[in-house]
Amino acid sequence: MNIPAPILRSAKASWRHRWVALAAAWLVCLVGWAIVYTMPNQYQASARLYAEADVILGQALRGIAVDGAPQQQVELLTRTMLARPNLERVVARTDLDMRVDSARSREALLDELAREIRVTPQGRSLYQITYTDHDPRVAQAVVRTLLDLFMERAASNDRQAMENARSFVNQQINSYETQLREAERRRAEFRARYLDLLPSDARGGVSRLEDERRRLATLQGELADARARRDVLRQQIEALPTQRAAGGGGGDPRLAQAERELRELRLRYTEQHPAVIAQRNIIAELRSSGAGRGGGGGVVAAPQSTQRELLQSRLVDVELAIASHERQIASSTEEVERLETLARSAPQLQAEFDNLDRDYGVLRRQYEELLARRESLQLAGAARTGADQVRIEVVEPPTVPTIPRGPNRILFASVVLVLGIGAGGALAVFLGLLDRGFYSLRDLREIGLPVLGSVAEVGAPRRLVPAAVFAGGLILLVGAYGAMLARGPELVAQGSRLVARLLA
Repeated sequence: MNIPAPILRSAKASWRHRWVALAAAWLVCLVGWAIVYTMPNQYQASARLYAEADVILGQALRGIAVDGAPQQQVELLTRTMLARPNLERVVARTDLDMRVDSARSREALLDELAREIRVTPQGRSLYQITYTDHDPRVAQAVVRTLLDLFMERAASNDRQAMENARSFVNQQINSYETQLREAERRRAEFRARYLDLLPSDARGGVSRLEDERRRLATLQGELADARARRDVLRQQIEALPTQRAAGGGGGDPRLAQAERELRELRLRYTEQHPAVIAQRNIIAELRSSGAGRGGGGGVVAAPQSTQRELLQSRLVDVELAIASHERQIASSTEEVERLETLARSAPQLQAEFDNLDRDYGVLRRQYEELLARRESLQLAGAARTGADQVRIEVVEPPTVPTIPRGPNRILFASVVLVLGIGAGGALAVFLGLLDRGFYSLRDLREIGLPVLGSVAEVGAPRRLVPAAVFAGGLILLVGAYGAMLARGPELVAQGSRLVARLLA
C-alpha cells in the first residue's frame, strides 16, 4: 500500500515523541481521575403526594369552563412550591443559610434550590417531589419542609379557596346575566322590527307572510267556487220558461230539463260540488211544488214565479259573496306583495334571527347551570363547616437516602481515559509537526544536499523494545483505569495522604 510521503513523515515524527505523549496521557488521566473521585456524592430525596388541584373550582365549573391540562396543573403546583417565600422558609428551616456568607451567595443558593427541586406527575393528581444534595440529611429535610409548607398552606387556605370559588362563580353569573340581558334586548328588537316575516307561536310557528299566502289561496278557491255557483244559477234562471201550458199527461218539462242538467253536472263534478248540490235542491223544490205531476188544462204561473224568485235570491247572495271575496283577495294580494318586498330587502333575515336565538339559548343555558353550581357550592360550604377536608395527602414521605445517586464516576472515568489518550496523541502529532528532523531521502533532497542512495539499518529487531515498552505503558494506563473503577475512592485517599506527607 502506497502511503503518501507527508503522512508517512508525520507518523514517524509523532512516533519519535511517543514518550512525551505517554507521559501526557498518564498525567491527564491521573489528574482527571483524582478530580472525578474527589467529587462529592449526590444524594436524592423524594416524596410522593396526592394533590387534588383546584378541586372546588373544578366542581363548580365542570361542563362550563374549559379544564386546564395536566401539564398546566403541574406547572401551577411547581410555581407554588418554588415561590420565593417558600424557598426562603426552606433555607431557614433546614439550616441551609449556614452555607452562605453574603447576599450574593444567598441568591445563588435560592436559584440552586429552584433548579434542583423537581415536581413530576405520576398519574392523575399524583406527583413526585425530588431534591438532590451532597448531604443526604439536607436533601431529606428540604423535601420534608416543602411538604410541610404546602400542607400548611392548603389547610389555611381551604376556607379561602371556597370563598374564592364562590366569588368567581358570582362574577361569572353577573357576567352571563349582563350578556343574557343584552341578547334578550337584541332578540326582542329584531323580532319587533321584522314581526311580519318571522315565525310566531300564535300563528302555529309560521310567519305572517306564509299565513297571508295561505289565506290568499283559500280566498281564491272560495271565489272560484262562488263564481261556479253563480254560473249554475244563471243557467237555471235562463232555463225557466215564463209560463207553462196545460196539457194532458206527461211530466213537467222544467223538471225534465233540471234532471238533464243534473246528469250533465254529475259527469263533470262530484256529488259534493256546490253546482251539483244546488241542482239537486232545485229538482227537489220542483217536485215538492207539484211540477212532476200531471195537471189540468190551465196555466200554472205561481210555482214558476216562486222558483225564479228563489233562484234570483240565491244569485244575489252569490254575487255579494263574489264581491266580498274579490275585495278580500285584493287586500290580501296587496299585503302579500308588501311582505314579499320586505322579505326581499332582508334575504338573510331568518338566518340572523336563528343566530340571535341560538346565542340567547346558549347564554341562558350556561347562566342556569351557573346558578345551579352556586347552589351546589353553598351546600358544599355548609357541609364543610366544622370539618377538615384534606385536599393534599402524602403518599410516600421522604427518607434519608443511603445510596448516592451521582455523580456517574464510571462514565466520567471513561471519558477521562479517552481524553487522556487523545491529549497524548494530539501532543505527539503537534510536536511532530514542529520537528525539523530528517526522516527520509526526500527531506535531504529538499535542503539541496546530493543524495546518492540509502543503506538499510542493521539490527532492526532492537527497535521493537521501545515499542514494547510503549505498549506496556498504555496497558498499565488501562489497568490503572480498571483499578480506579474497582477501588477509586481508596486509591484517591491513599494518594492524597502520600502527597500530604511529601509536602510536609
